[in-house]
Amino acid sequence: MNDQRPSRKRSHAGADLWLLLIHQLPTRPAYARVKVWRRLQAVGAVAVKSTVYVLPATEETREDFVWILREIVELGGEALVCEAQLVDGLSDADVRAIFNAARDADYAALAQEARDLGGLLDLGQTPAELNGRMAKLNAKVEKLVALDFFGAHGRESLGGIVSALQTKLRGDTRMEASAAAGDRGNLKGRIWVTRQDIHVDRIASAWLIRRVIDPEAQFRFVAATGYEPKPGELRFDMFEAEFTHQGDRCTFEVLLDAIGHSDPAMAAIAEIVHDIDLKDNKFGREEAPGVRLLITGLARNHKSDEHRLVRGAALFDDLYQSLRKKPRKRGPAP
Repeated sequence: MNDQRPSRKRSHAGADLWLLLIHQLPTRPAYARVKVWRRLQAVGAVAVKSTVYVLPATEETREDFVWILREIVELGGEALVCEAQLVDGLSDADVRAIFNAARDADYAALAQEARDLGGLLDLGQTPAELNGRMAKLNAKVEKLVALDFFGAHGRESLGGIVSALQTKLRGDTRMEASAAAGDRGNLKGRIWVTRQDIHVDRIASAWLIRRVIDPEAQFRFVAATGYEPKPGELRFDMFEAEFTHQGDRCTFEVLLDAIGHSDPAMAAIAEIVHDIDLKDNKFGREEAPGVRLLITGLARNHKSDEHRLVRGAALFDDLYQSLRKKPRKRGPAP
């Protein structure tokens, strides 16, 4: 899943520049609206108003919008494309969040398709019978990644599920993640790189790294896509990272397995982080809703990733001590 998208434009003030497609279609023919909507979905545009769609400003997206504008005109409608900087109302962050929500929904749909394929394999269909469907799924993933302009969270989750499915189809049961780990000493003195705007899995994983692997670990927070690692760096919870989602496991679980840590309290935290991050209630941890609320408040109150790291570390320190003092409990079954 190589990322070769052109870089986005920024204004002199550092704000994002956006392309807006503003259009109006006649009531007939009836198929016109559906046709235009499908074309907009195909290029990854999102709606900020009913007839106003937006894309990040690049040469490629400009070409996409111009082609759609021509189609709208041919269908008897009116349209214009303009380049804009947001001043009031929606912020750049708000629009990026709209894009990420749309892509996360797309990733979730493909993740379910991958799980369905895995279910067919479990029911006895042979890899040869499923290879064609796997190729089609990979093509869909590649196409979706090309439209993931801001690195939506679901990308890592889907990547792990698809990777696990490919491993099953090959009949290869080796663990793919831990080769980067070697022995734990090889992980010390590294710079750990992850995506900006850290949330529960990245906060917990960074806490685990400093608590168990390397108390002096340094962290670098980078753009979600297009980052080229430097010597001495290890990436986590990001695209093509050494440590990231695998199958239905979040990054914290993968890290914990890779270092062979068997502390029951850590295992409980892994289950809590999993339930929050993957939203599948796999473990039914009763603590998950409360921790989710705390992490959400932490993220809203602290825009700096360094501040989130400090506050998150205190949260997980306290959670760890609490879990060492009480027996494990599950919430209601899903």
